[in-house]
Amino acid sequence: MEVCDFQRSFMTFRIDSLKQKPITHSHKAAMTLNNARIVLDCRCVIRRDGESVEYLLGASCKTERCYVEEDIWTEPNADFCPIVSSQEMLLIKRWDRTDKGVMLYPPSLGEQPERQVGPTAEAWDRLALQVQMVDAELLDDTAAVIDATFAGRPLVSRTEYTSPDGAEIMIEYPIKTININERDTMYQVDTGPLLYPQPVPAGELQIAGLRLAYIAHNAPDWAELIINVPTPVSDDISVHHYSKAQRLDGVRNTMFAIS
Repeated sequence: MEVCDFQRSFMTFRIDSLKQKPITHSHKAAMTLNNARIVLDCRCVIRRDGESVEYLLGASCKTERCYVEEDIWTEPNADFCPIVSSQEMLLIKRWDRTDKGVMLYPPSLGEQPERQVGPTAEAWDRLALQVQMVDAELLDDTAAVIDATFAGRPLVSRTEYTSPDGAEIMIEYPIKTININERDTMYQVDTGPLLYPQPVPAGELQIAGLRLAYIAHNAPDWAELIINVPTPVSDDISVHHYSKAQRLDGVRNTMFAIS
């Protein structure tokens, strides 16, 4: 069995303003060229009507000005998180509150979307996906999970299920945090972020339905998610927060150890 070696897997997008004008910036770039390499946090494969599409989640970073001598961090600053397939992108930017109203650069492009969806070719000169698959051992019982955890082996999990519309979903993710109890032979995964697909209206790109979530499970056939959604903190202010809990029954959780 092969799984993704997430720490050695990357997406790299290239912006060359001599070839095409940037459409995702909120500031004027100091240089005309940049290649941004980002480690992967999750793979999500959606199979529908005989076709399969792989979506990749990149690790979060902060909005920045590259190659400047001071004032690297943009103000106001946002968490930046890219999601891509080979053809589509979803760029998530989360400021200190929702509907911040930060403008794109130049401002004639309009307001910066919090979830910017579109073809990768419209935003980037090139997108390279380096998904390193490696052999892994299936951990077929809780005792094996406990042993692999104590041995310090990298762990990967998959959660698979059928969505209400009949799509086959496979979410693969590194286990960054796990609880184990060798006395009672128990484990509990608590990790993320990962990608959770949700329905999209007809005519929209499928990538637009992907939400960020954390996952917890301690059994092979169910899991619970905590999903990042706009969350009210007062009558007129909302923030992006992991606040919407959802249980998934009838799933298949499998766990693997990388040598």
